[in-house]
This record gives sequence, structure tokens and C-alpha cells, in this order.
Amino acid sequence: MLYSVAVAVLRVLFFLLGLKTEGIHKLPEKGPVIVAANHVSNWDPIIVAVALKRPIYFMAKEELFKNKLLGILLAKLHAFPVRRGSADIKAIRKAMEILADGQVLGIFPEGSRKKVAPDSTVQAGVAMIALKSRTPVLPIACLGTERSIPFGWTNPLLLRVGELIKVEKYAEEKVKASVLEKLSNEIMERINKLKINVF
Repeated sequence: MLYSVAVAVLRVLFFLLGLKTEGIHKLPEKGPVIVAANHVSNWDPIIVAVALKRPIYFMAKEELFKNKLLGILLAKLHAFPVRRGSADIKAIRKAMEILADGQVLGIFPEGSRKKVAPDSTVQAGVAMIALKSRTPVLPIACLGTERSIPFGWTNPLLLRVGELIKVEKYAEEKVKASVLEKLSNEIMERINKLKINVF
């Protein structure tokens, strides 16, 4: 309930702030999907949630949940904690449950905010979850969010959605480090290509 209300209000706000979108029709209308986006600002998860037409369950760094009230609010907004820098079994299990339920999982594969990172590498977590759950990955680029509100109409906010990455070709191989690396690299390459020729 809170998620739906918050998204509805923020859609109006970001429309007024000049948010533009490209390719949002590429998000499947139903079934499990992993949304993988670049991360340059705290606005990125908000922009993704506002632009896409399905509820998104985001992985968020566990530090945000140390404040009890903020943690409760984040949980109501479909976020759940993940411990960065290690294999967080609890977070992975939660992610698998979300996908098994046919929902959309939101992950920022770079693991933390990258202000300027045209050659960023992606952590293997998103690839591992995608392969274990046999879930396609939707690459997304958030552009312009590094600026402060009101962002500006001369260089508007843009959310650009790429083509769905199907993992079947990787699933045919035994899941090992080299396979995770190949899928991880493809995800980041797709995201980086979406950041070219922006305006």
C-alpha cells in the first residue's frame, strides 16, 4: 500500500522535473525479472521504481537498516538488506524467494555508487542469482541523477532500458567462476552501452 502511494506521488513529481524514459516496454508484464542498473546517486532506485510499471524489490545495503524507523520504512517500500563484500546467504535466499514468487528484483551490480565509472566492473552476485533462479536480467541506465534537484530541463533525467538478457546459454554450462564472470561482464557491458549517446 505504502509503496503504491509513494510511487504514484513520485511519478507526478519526476514528470514535472523532466524525467524521460526509453524502452520501458521491454520490461515483461509478468514473471520473474532481475532489473540491473548503474548506480551514481541515491536517486537511482527511486527513478527506477517510478519509471517501471511493476513493483520492484530492491536489495539495499544493510547499513541503512540500522536505524530502526528507516529500516521499517524501507521494508514497507519493498527493500531488504544485503551485507556488501561477502556472500550474504540470507539476502540471496530472500532474492530467490522474490523471484520464485514471480516478482521483480532490483540490484545495482556495481555494489555501491560510482560517480564516474564508464568501465565499471560488476560483482558476481547478480549473475549467480540469475543463473540459480534461471531469471532473465533487464539492463538499465540511470542518467542525470548525479545532479541535485531540481535536475534541470536542459539536461533532463533519463532512464534507458536495454534488451532482456536471457541466461539459458550460460545455464548450459556448469556454474563456476568463469561462467559468472562472463555473464557479469555481459550485464555491465549492456548497461555501459546504454549510457552512450545520451542527449
